[in-house]
Amino acid sequence: MILAHHIGEGWKHLVLILGAIIVILPFYVMLSYSFKSPGEIDRNEGGFFGAQELMVDERCVVVGGSREDCTFLPVVFNYSKAFSEAPLLRYLFNGVVVTLSIFLIQVIIALPCAYALAKLRFKGREFVFGMVLFCLLIPVHAIALPLYIMLAKVGLTNSYAALIIPWTISVFGIFLMRQFFMTVPDDLIDAARMDGMSELSIVWKVMLPTAVPALLAFAIFSVVAHWNDYFWPRIVVTGNRDLFTPPLGLREFKGDADGSFYGPMMATATIIVTPLIVAFMLAQRRFIEGITLSGMK
Repeated sequence: MILAHHIGEGWKHLVLILGAIIVILPFYVMLSYSFKSPGEIDRNEGGFFGAQELMVDERCVVVGGSREDCTFLPVVFNYSKAFSEAPLLRYLFNGVVVTLSIFLIQVIIALPCAYALAKLRFKGREFVFGMVLFCLLIPVHAIALPLYIMLAKVGLTNSYAALIIPWTISVFGIFLMRQFFMTVPDDLIDAARMDGMSELSIVWKVMLPTAVPALLAFAIFSVVAHWNDYFWPRIVVTGNRDLFTPPLGLREFKGDADGSFYGPMMATATIIVTPLIVAFMLAQRRFIEGITLSGMK
């Protein structure tokens, strides 16, 4: 019996390890390519860090630079090109503006809605919650065309508004916060009402402080989804390079007559992904706590 238990645990750990390898492998390749020279990438050699032998940027030589001035270590070449080939800092700034704006507006809308669905009694409440669940089933791509036509009709394409407005109502955020609010004791809300607080005051002064773990969990989902989104910005941002978000910045290294700029492309991807990884590591404990508490009731 004990042997069978250990065998079962061994298989579980094996499956988890294989899953972790599958998830980590693309990040391993991305980081490794960001260190290597173009020749090492093409020949798939050099190990993880590459040989780090001095290389010559032929494009630099072509435009009039000397071979001495155009000689770099591969890692320096890749990461310097990530910033010089495209205005990456501008793209990162756009990503911060868009993702934070979307998240803040989503929270402003989701908290009162979730509170009403969790703690208020009104006719049709279950129907409204059922519609929230139904909206979770609708993929973004199914409504992309109507959204684009609507924005084009009012002249909002190629603007921050086009990147932000369609995602300001998050049915997932409403669902997640509603599930969390269901775990908050009704006695706490009754006590706030007896103190003369309005329902909106209860939302922002009582429910909001208790919902920090769930908000952090939702923040991770929201920021990651919109920071990494390529599909929607590619549709609504067509003529203004200054509005490009980080994923659109990767297009600056797309293939041309000389081939793709894989090293700088992977360096750019590494720079884009790093803030998300750091944020998740810092908020990991609260993220897990928020997800766990949201599913308790």
